[in-house]
Amino acid sequence: MAVEPHKHCPICGTPIPLNELVCSPDCQKIWNQRLAQQKKSRYGLLAVIIIFVIVWYLFSFVL
Repeated sequence: MAVEPHKHCPICGTPIPLNELVCSPDCQKIWNQRLAQQKKSRYGLLAVIIIFVIVWYLFSFVL
């Protein structure tokens, strides 16, 4: 007894076809929120790194 090729929804774990990303509009909404949060986190980390480099430069070469 073979199982058809499938994958699982990254949000709820429900089996879905290979060409689908998520299983329902509710899971799609959660997926989009997670992507937006990841994007905010990356920009925040980038901003902190840039500020650190600027402060390091000022203390090392200007002051």
